[in-house]
Amino acid sequence: MTSTRTFLITGGNTGIGLATAIALAADGGRIYLACRSATAGQAAVAKVKAATGSSTVWLLPLDLASLASVRAAAADFLARDEPLHVLLNNAGVGGQRGLTQDGFELHFGVNHLGHFALTALLLDRIAASGPGTRIVNVSSEAHYGATGIDFAAVRRRTTSFTGMHEYAVSKLCNVLFTQELARVLAGSGVHSYALHPGVVASDIWRRVPRLARPLITARMLTVEQGAVTSVYCATSPSVAAESGLFYDKCALREPSPVATPELAAALWQRSTEWTTVG
Repeated sequence: MTSTRTFLITGGNTGIGLATAIALAADGGRIYLACRSATAGQAAVAKVKAATGSSTVWLLPLDLASLASVRAAAADFLARDEPLHVLLNNAGVGGQRGLTQDGFELHFGVNHLGHFALTALLLDRIAASGPGTRIVNVSSEAHYGATGIDFAAVRRRTTSFTGMHEYAVSKLCNVLFTQELARVLAGSGVHSYALHPGVVASDIWRRVPRLARPLITARMLTVEQGAVTSVYCATSPSVAAESGLFYDKCALREPSPVATPELAAALWQRSTEWTTVG
């Protein structure tokens, strides 16, 4: 189901995103890597081409912490007059503190709001790209740790010392966004998926002190193992008729009971207002 299909992967220059890109390109997919760093992005394009022999891999500049950059990236892709069969919202930050350029808490702004805007801006193209189009949101089992969304707090700088509370909220947002997409897009032919990739020894842990890093990541999955469920949700015929659900180890998993239709609708409304798209 991969051959000749076009995939756009955010954060495709490293970790799970890069491993996902290599797997999809090896099966004949046309790949756009949406990356913040042009240097890292070009290096990733070269890695994917070298690993797979594919010539259909391109860089798309994208900084999810800037809604202006998101708009520019979407316009860049749309100008290429290319179908988009699968959008993989993979990029993310974890355990950091700060604000986005538009004044949103860093995890919420990057992990959810930037992806919300990108998806909304590309949605018409996705819907027009034929049957079997998909939107895949890389969430985390960390979303079980969130008790809800404080819509005032996501407009302020990260308050927790580790940033992990805010990370959990952003991952809950990924699940809620996936659920609301399924409701909004019912009958359109576009299906949405959220997933837990596993606890992966990826670059998300790069801010951990170097000497402690091996102790933390020793029992974690490799990035290749972490990419398996992303590839499954993006391509497997087994889930072609499903939408709005949460997956772990290529199997359905019940999401947090906090992920209610009411909260999903409220998040969608706020996200639409804050991004002015959708």
